[in-house]
Amino acid sequence: MGTEGANARLIAGRYRLDAKLGRGGMGIVWRATDQLLGRNVAVKEVALDPALSEEEARHQRERTLREARAAAQLKHPHIIVVHDIVEDGELPYIVMELVEGGSLADRLSRTGPVDAVEAARIGIALVGALRTAHAAGVLHRDIKPANVLLEAPGGRPVLTDFGIAQVSGATTLTTTGSFVGSPEYTAPERMSGRTPAGPEADLWSLGALLCAALSGTSPFRRDSLGGILHAVVFDEIRPPEACGPLLPVVRGLLERDPAGRLDAERAEQMLRACAEAASAPYTPTRTAPAAPATPSPAPQAPAAPAPTPSTPLPHGPTHPGAAEVSAPTPVSAPVPAPVPPAAPVSGPGKRRPGAALIAALLVAAIAGAGVSAALLTDDGERGGRTSTSGAAGQPSASASAAPGERTGTVSPSSDDRPAPAGYHVVTDPEGFSLAVPLGFTRKVEGPRIFYMSPGETFRIGIKIAEPESGGPLAVHQRAHAKGPGTNPGYRDAEVEVTSQNGRQGALWLFTWDGFSPAEGPRHTRDLCWEEDGRLYDVWVSSPVRQADEARGYFDTAVSTFVRTRG
Repeated sequence: MGTEGANARLIAGRYRLDAKLGRGGMGIVWRATDQLLGRNVAVKEVALDPALSEEEARHQRERTLREARAAAQLKHPHIIVVHDIVEDGELPYIVMELVEGGSLADRLSRTGPVDAVEAARIGIALVGALRTAHAAGVLHRDIKPANVLLEAPGGRPVLTDFGIAQVSGATTLTTTGSFVGSPEYTAPERMSGRTPAGPEADLWSLGALLCAALSGTSPFRRDSLGGILHAVVFDEIRPPEACGPLLPVVRGLLERDPAGRLDAERAEQMLRACAEAASAPYTPTRTAPAAPATPSPAPQAPAAPAPTPSTPLPHGPTHPGAAEVSAPTPVSAPVPAPVPPAAPVSGPGKRRPGAALIAALLVAAIAGAGVSAALLTDDGERGGRTSTSGAAGQPSASASAAPGERTGTVSPSSDDRPAPAGYHVVTDPEGFSLAVPLGFTRKVEGPRIFYMSPGETFRIGIKIAEPESGGPLAVHQRAHAKGPGTNPGYRDAEVEVTSQNGRQGALWLFTWDGFSPAEGPRHTRDLCWEEDGRLYDVWVSSPVRQADEARGYFDTAVSTFVRTRG
């Protein structure tokens, strides 16, 4: 990062660009010298798309300068000070205060996550900065660790890079239909691009940033852009256990419905309270049943729809509806359970968006971001727990393959509803439809319907039955109690309360050894809920090593599941 000496560029006859500090999607940031005032400054050289016509480039320069001038009016100790905005060689430059010290991203990379007290301190500073910006009608739109500087010495957090900010009432900086920002920190409503996103979108980003500060990574980090979009729009959000006392504010900020999201004032109050509480010991709570109890001498599960564990067969573990349910994989860290326990992150007292809305958001996100729809089927890490909110109804857990398995003689018809790339929607003769990966074939095993990959490595199971006493939670707890007897090597199991379509549901997770050495350890994820007088159960089973890929199949099955008849 050495200086350019005598060859250093001089812009606007005043600012000497001495050395590059960094480069981003919106341009290059330089360490520079203000030769008029004799002080060090930071200068951002805003990049213009070379593919733009002369007229388009002129309009983009005008928008850049207009929005930078608006940002320059913001006065707050935790907002970067903009000293000047100039043009040189038809390129816009933003002259800012030089904050000595790296970014929060640098710190996380260098020394790892911060503690709750430090995260709360950073959060309080950023909420204050956002309140000032929003009051002036300026949205930042790119809140992330790389855009938070930590001044040395002292560690003062400074929000920087308003380069893609949007001014209320003004044309956006970017071309209509394009997407700006960092997807894993971007609110779902901004992903859609269908309606103008407000201040709430910046607060969502702050929630993701706090998770990253406390755990080292965003809760929406995945291996591909498609995986990130899926996580932001579909997956149930599970803040890291490291959130500790900051969990309530993080959950409030990561509410998908902007109307139910914490506002800045309340977030600041909660962060201040958390900062005080952070020094006290924090004990996370979990909602898992006691270790599997010895099954009572109940008769074997009948062939009827009653969800009681059935005898395991060659294709996977069995239980009252779900086959081969496995426990959480090592990547899913335990999470403190608020009330109601294990409920999906959904703002206080608010329901999460319905399946149709979530699907629309995802489709719009792909189009708005200019991302190939094929990326949505990426099998990379999807993290978190089962995404149940907003998805259409799901069948009750049924055991995996049972004896006498047979191939269905009726081929399910294709539905004309849109499906993610690599999937197609099938309408099953048993009265439901859902999206399954291309190449999966249908099999029927008693009351259970399966859609299986070639070689039956992945098994998507569905069962619809009559309601049972105690509801979905009792159904899964009874199956859990019988797990050791029905699933060889049954372990790492838990049952937790969740919700589906606004109704109480239960999620059962477990690992087991498979029914043969060749099959090997398997992982099952099973969602059960009751709706309109029926018990629904949907589950996915896979080899443990491919649990992340199976999670994608599960999320898609759950979010697209629709009853086609009562």
